[in-house]
Amino acid sequence: MVVASSAVGSFYQDFDLTWGDKRAKIFNGGQLLSLSLDRVSGSGFQSKRDYLFGRIDMQLKLVAGDSAGTVTAYYLSSQGPTHDEIDFEFLGNVSGQPYILHTNIFAQGKGNREQQFYLWFDPTRNFHTYSVIWKPQHVIFLVDNIPIRVFKNAESLGVPFPENQPMKIYSSLWNADDWATRGGLVKTDWTKAPFTAYYRNFRAIPCNNCGSKRSSSSSVSDAQRQWQPRDELDATSRRRLRWVQKYFMIYNYCTDLKRFPQGFPSECRQH
Repeated sequence: MVVASSAVGSFYQDFDLTWGDKRAKIFNGGQLLSLSLDRVSGSGFQSKRDYLFGRIDMQLKLVAGDSAGTVTAYYLSSQGPTHDEIDFEFLGNVSGQPYILHTNIFAQGKGNREQQFYLWFDPTRNFHTYSVIWKPQHVIFLVDNIPIRVFKNAESLGVPFPENQPMKIYSSLWNADDWATRGGLVKTDWTKAPFTAYYRNFRAIPCNNCGSKRSSSSSVSDAQRQWQPRDELDATSRRRLRWVQKYFMIYNYCTDLKRFPQGFPSECRQH
C-alpha cells in the first residue's frame, strides 16, 4: 500500500483517466478534472495509489440542469468477488428536482446497505466537499464536513467490515436511465448532452495509528490530528448527523420492513 500526503496534490500525479476517450480531462495545471457523458460513452478515472484507512476528501460540482438518467459515482473499492467498497452515487434528476445521494458499503463482496439522502443545497451551482473517514472502528460519510452516515464495525455481531483490503478511489459518469431516476421512468434527454461533472481539491490523509497494533504508537502529524475523532463523534457532530438523518434521509435499509420481513440485519441494532 502506498500512502498519500495530506497536501492537496495534482490530478496528474494522483489519478489515471481510465475510460471514455477524451471525455475525461485534466486541466488548470492538474488542479481541475472533468468527466463527460454523451450518447456514445461516459467516462471515468481511478487513483494511482491504494489506500487503507484515512480520510479522503474530494470537491465535486455535479451535472447541472436536466441530469435525469445520469449517475456520478465516486467511491473506494478493492477488486475481486469478495471486494470491499465505500460508495457515494449521485442520481440525476429533471431540472428543479433534487439530486439523490445514494450511499452503500460492501464488505467481503456483500453490499445491500443503502441509505439515500437529499442534499440541503444545489450541488450543481458550486463545488462541495464529499468525504470518507475510514477507520477500523467505523466508516463516516461527510458532506461539507457534516456527517450524514456512520457505519460502525459490528464484527462482534458477525457482520463483515472493510478493514483488510486496500482500496483505490474511482469515479465515473455514466448513463443509468434504466433505474437511476424514478426507478427508470425518466429517461436521459440526449439533446442536453454532453453532461459534465467537475472535480477539484482531492486530499488523502493517512491514518498512521490505524491497522496493526505495532503502528498504534507511531507519531501523528498535526494534519492527521485535525480530523482524527475519538471512536465516537463529538456532540456537535452527533447533532448534525441527527439533523441530516431526520430532515434529509429518504431511504434507510435498516427501516425497510418489506425488504427484511424476517428481521433487520444485525448491524442495524446499533445504528
